[in-house]
Amino acid sequence: MNEQTEVASTAVTIPAEKLQQAVDIVRRMREEIRRALIGQQAVVDQVLATLLAGGHVLIEGVPGLGKTLLVKALAKTFAGEFTRIQFTPDLMPADVMGHSIFDMRNQTFTVRKGPVFTHLLLADEINRAPAKTQSSLLEVMQERQVTIEGETHSLSAPFMVLATQNPLENEGTYPLPEAQLDRFLVKVRIDYPSEAEELAMLALVTGNRIGDGLDVQPVASLIKPETVVALQQLVARIRVDEAVANYAVRLVRATRDWPGIAIGAGPRGTIALVRVARAMALMAGRDFITPDDIKSACLPVLRHRIAISPESELDGLNTDHLLQALIEHIAAPRA
Repeated sequence: MNEQTEVASTAVTIPAEKLQQAVDIVRRMREEIRRALIGQQAVVDQVLATLLAGGHVLIEGVPGLGKTLLVKALAKTFAGEFTRIQFTPDLMPADVMGHSIFDMRNQTFTVRKGPVFTHLLLADEINRAPAKTQSSLLEVMQERQVTIEGETHSLSAPFMVLATQNPLENEGTYPLPEAQLDRFLVKVRIDYPSEAEELAMLALVTGNRIGDGLDVQPVASLIKPETVVALQQLVARIRVDEAVANYAVRLVRATRDWPGIAIGAGPRGTIALVRVARAMALMAGRDFITPDDIKSACLPVLRHRIAISPESELDGLNTDHLLQALIEHIAAPRA
């Protein structure tokens, strides 16, 4: 049995009532986040889809665009724990994972767990930390457990890392290794708000308030973390037709010899593409994915998994330009 038929045959029909309940929950989560974060709807949807798919997000954008606010608001919607780590050049792995300390009174070692023990972890400016600290976090993202002094500790579910990355042209940044970028399910680009959104933000912040920031106080907690895990299990049951799975494979394989792309995406990219497309299908109220779900997932899933050639860079192209051209060239199956 090939990979495509395997994907298609493992899906189980989801009862319509259960699907509708899930869609309603996600819609309400989106609305609650909107109470704190003005605009950035595409970013919110991609982050929600990644949570439902059980992955991690790499966010790139200049400071001050609401990344922390987004993560705090998302955590509050499902009453999850939230921690934030500011990555700096002197940050050590133990500052992230935790460490054991010797208790003089009891003459024993006790474990002091680090900020990684949470539901949502905001790893701010991850590319300002040394490679050793970056690697320790990326390892935890994959294994979802931490080993301290030989003792293994499991992380709570759901567990999601949202790492922000400063643009690489900024001073004092160190690019993440390509093999480790693959640990992130998607890479989201957050841009400046529109003029109308910035005006609405200004009115909200300066309306009889002290200080200059937005907060998550208006955001309501709708569900518990266990419900998020149940939603993730539901997403894993979204049906994938063999023709759609074949389309995802052809798109990813095309990146490996596409003009202007120096390094194409690996098989993990194909798997990620289907995982995110499944979450997008559920958010749209369907129990099956369509070619359009694959297309919508293509840029956030693949843009950090490919590297463009120096000639393309000189021509002013970026990964999104090349992926968009590839999507337009590869024929999609009829829905």
